[in-house]
This record gives sequence, structure tokens and C-alpha cells, in this order.
Amino acid sequence: MQVLLRYSASSIVATAISQLAFLLCYGVGLPAMPSSILAFAAGSVPNYLLNRRWAWGRKGRAHPTRELLPYVLITAASAVVVAVLTTLADAWIQDVTGAHSWQTLLAGTAYLASNGVTFILKFVVFDRYVFAAPVDPEAHTPATR
Repeated sequence: MQVLLRYSASSIVATAISQLAFLLCYGVGLPAMPSSILAFAAGSVPNYLLNRRWAWGRKGRAHPTRELLPYVLITAASAVVVAVLTTLADAWIQDVTGAHSWQTLLAGTAYLASNGVTFILKFVVFDRYVFAAPVDPEAHTPATR
């Protein structure tokens, strides 16, 4: 339960950074798709660092294929889902209002909701695979984190 709470807190920090980046990008006129991708990237680095160290208590160098590559792939897949959902919502938003301030507010809400869609799935994959304690092959039990 503590890992989930720390993951949630880390995600709040990353989401705040990401949300601000989205609102800035979209607010200055960048379309929803690139705004989403840039914003997701802005939040992914602090999210990785906070999750790895604080939520899962991992120290030392990250294993490139067991930890870094899966994290990047999961994050990239999540970014695509968020960008597509936000872009679909933006197409609808453009028909609803012509005021850019309302479009920005509504697209920002769609971006935030899209992040919520991937939140639990990412936690499960991170917990079970990416940041899981390595198995000690001699003892046939999970090693301590």
C-alpha cells in the first residue's frame, strides 16, 4: 500500500509538471498532439526518478534492459494513448467552442483525464515488472529491494 501511495504522490508531481507544459504549449497555439507529447515528456523524467528512488526504493545504476527499456516503452505507449485521446477530444472541443481560452481549458481537462486512464495500468506494470525486486536464482525467492 505504501508503494501505491508513493507512486500516487510521484504521479501528482509529474502530472502537475506535465499539465503545466500542456497548457503552455496548447495555449500558445501548438496543436493537441504535439502539446500532449511534449507535456508527457516533460513529466516523464521526474516521474521516473521519483518512482524509482522514492516509491520503489531502488538505488544504484538502473539495469538498461530490465528497467530502463521497459520504462521507456511503457511511457511511450502511455504517451501515445494520452496524445490520441487528447487529440480526439480536441477535435470535438473545436466544434463546441471557438474561444481559445475555453479550448485550452477543455483540452487541458481532456489531457488530465487521459493521464488518469493510464495511471493504474502503469502502476501494475511498474510494480510487477519494471521495479520489481530481482529474483535471487539460488534462493528461488525475491531479493530485497
